[in-house]
This record gives sequence, C-alpha cells and structure tokens, in this order.
Amino acid sequence: MTNELPAIPAADLLERLRRWEESGATWHVLTRSERGVTVSLCRCDDGEEVERLRTDDPVAVALLHGRTGSDDGD
Repeated sequence: MTNELPAIPAADLLERLRRWEESGATWHVLTRSERGVTVSLCRCDDGEEVERLRTDDPVAVALLHGRTGSDDGD
C-alpha cells in the first residue's frame, strides 16, 4: 500500500484552487517535477494545511509553472 495521493485532472485541480482562493484561503506548491505538482490547501485564518492535492496532468503542470502559491497571482 502506498501513501501517495491520487492524481486529479487539471480541470479539477484548477477549479479547486479557484474556489479555495475565492473563499479567502491560500494554497502553496509543495513539490514540483516534470511529472507532477503537489499543492497544499491552507486555511485563511492561521495557514494550517487542510488538504493536499496532486496532479500529473501536463496542462496543470504548465499552468502552475513558476508559481509558488496563491499569493503569486495569475
């Protein structure tokens, strides 16, 4: 059994990040490689991590290229 997060499609990841930001919370890129990205969703009040999302979708990897988190802007 592996502890690796299941990969989600780019559209799902990007929609989750958009909704997360709209609610006033933040997200941060934890790991990045040519094969995928793992993102931490954090609470807006104290920055505590709530959930991690992972994608290996090339579209999401390209769209998040160079970004470190929600504070980077679009």
